[in-house]
Amino acid sequence: MTTIATELPHETIWNLTNALIASTCVSAVATLGIADHVADEPVDVVALAARSGTDPDALNRVFRVLADHGIFARRAGGYAHTEASRLLRSDHPMSMRAFASINGLPLFANTFPQLAHSLRSGEPAVNLVAPGGIWAYLDSHPAEAHAFGQAMTARAAADQRAVLGVYDFAAFGCVADIGGGHGHLIRALLDANPAMRGILFDLPDVIAAQHNPHERLTRHAGDFFVDPLPQADAYILMEVIHDWADAEATAILGAIRRACATGATVLIIEDVLDDEHADVRGHVLDVIMLAVTGGRERTPAELGMLFARTGFQLRRVMDTGGRMAVAEAVAVPTPLSEGS
Repeated sequence: MTTIATELPHETIWNLTNALIASTCVSAVATLGIADHVADEPVDVVALAARSGTDPDALNRVFRVLADHGIFARRAGGYAHTEASRLLRSDHPMSMRAFASINGLPLFANTFPQLAHSLRSGEPAVNLVAPGGIWAYLDSHPAEAHAFGQAMTARAAADQRAVLGVYDFAAFGCVADIGGGHGHLIRALLDANPAMRGILFDLPDVIAAQHNPHERLTRHAGDFFVDPLPQADAYILMEVIHDWADAEATAILGAIRRACATGATVLIIEDVLDDEHADVRGHVLDVIMLAVTGGRERTPAELGMLFARTGFQLRRVMDTGGRMAVAEAVAVPTPLSEGS
């Protein structure tokens, strides 16, 4: 008779409490760029420490923890790469090094220990660390803002491919990427659709930092809470709406509705929660939004209410096969649009 081992309740608490240690190991190794010093063959710990400027004993102890989680593999004579650890290399085309480093940034390292504040008040814990909020903090800390931007870009790369694989954009002559950052998604869309024109809308400093022109891409600087948005056939918001509470999310969608014609399409691309099924990633990200931005991950019903308030009708929510979903809505007639 085979006995299936189960985790005892006190072990569950111990493991979850100390999950911080494994996460910190990933962040430290990523910050120091140690994965860049591991090649195709296993490397001796002493040699790896010499290459990376670290202490051999400490490095071995940290790598043992990571290997337990499938990040690097213990081999005779040292450690070798796994598919996961390769993503910590700076030169990997899908590098996650910047994202893995993010919790080591002072803003995040100091925010999450304050989560009890969010539990008591419902307000972002980040307010205790950065009273003006995350965006004002990043505006005044350019080095951390740069690291944060790199982390978001690293995380989005795989998700963008999943979106392009599940949604057909060919019917749109012009697509506007609202809050699109460095424009990786809209550029990928343009490359996949030669007849399409694109608009990248973001804050002036983000647009000013663009140094990769595309012949069919127009860059439009502005603040979606203040400035008019461009007109387009479709609007994409990838991990934008979840950054904001309902009032601000409604304002963003309202600005799009004022800019677009009836029948235009809006696509919210982010985690969409399903209360009928466990979604560890979505639920973790939802708490991150609670603590850091004041936003939230939403269910289809909650997205549908946001759309309805702003002159859109939710059509469908599409699974991409990854952690992202695509919530598609269409602009419906409103008193404002009928009278314009």
